[in-house]
This record gives sequence, C-alpha cells and structure tokens, in this order.
Amino acid sequence: MATLATEPVTHADRAAGRARRLVGPLGLAGVCLAGAAALHLRDPHESGSWGFCPFLVVTGHPCPGCGGLRAVNDLTNLDVVSAASSNLLFVASLPLLAFLWVRWAAGAWTGSPPRPLRHGTALVVAGLAAVLLFWLVRSLPFGAWLAP
Repeated sequence: MATLATEPVTHADRAAGRARRLVGPLGLAGVCLAGAAALHLRDPHESGSWGFCPFLVVTGHPCPGCGGLRAVNDLTNLDVVSAASSNLLFVASLPLLAFLWVRWAAGAWTGSPPRPLRHGTALVVAGLAAVLLFWLVRSLPFGAWLAP
C-alpha cells in the first residue's frame, strides 16, 4: 500500500505564498501612488488639464466624483482644507478606504482572509445612500458650499 509523503513546508514556500497573496494589495497601492504622483505633477486645478467630467458636460451639474482629482492634488500638497473643499465626500471616505485596505493587506500577509464585516450589506447600502445624498445636496442652493 502506498502512503502519501508530505514534504515539510519551508520558509521559502511560505515566503512565495505570501508574495503571491500580496500582489493584489500592493498592486492597488502602487496604482494609487502612481495616480497621486501624476496628479501632483499635472495640476487638475487647471481647467481641462485632465479632460472634463462627461456628466458635468452633458447636464451642467457636478457628479459625486467631481473635484476628486483636485482633492488628491491638494492632499499631495498636504492641504487637507482645500482637499475637503474640492470633494468633501472623497476626503471623508479616505479613513474607511485605508482601514479596508489595511484589513486586506494584513489578511494577505498572514494568509488568513479577514472575516466578513458585520452588517456588510447594510454598510454598502449606507455608503450608496451617502453618495446619493451628497450628490443631491451639492446641487441644491443650500449645499452650494459642497460644489467643487
């Protein structure tokens, strides 16, 4: 009768597995850093430097993302107040996005995926509601201070 022999897992095997698991989180971080660097070098405050928002061009109203590029540029210049003025929703969402990325990266590092967030569906619905509310309020006269 044949028995299955298992070879011991070596440090190199664990490191290779960790490297494969970290491709996603580190790849996303690299793309975000490259985008931030590009936005730092080419100022989106100059009209048309990064094109125009199609929704704004068609409707004349800003979308929830309008001002996001300017906010990233302001953050790369360490100007949080101007970033919040450009797109408050984007700046306010950064701590949550950072938390989710750290959970993902930590799970990839340890090899144990993060546990699902409690009330995940409710959080997604609340996030979508916040985006829609932000979009609505910034287009009304009393919310003009939120416009980019």
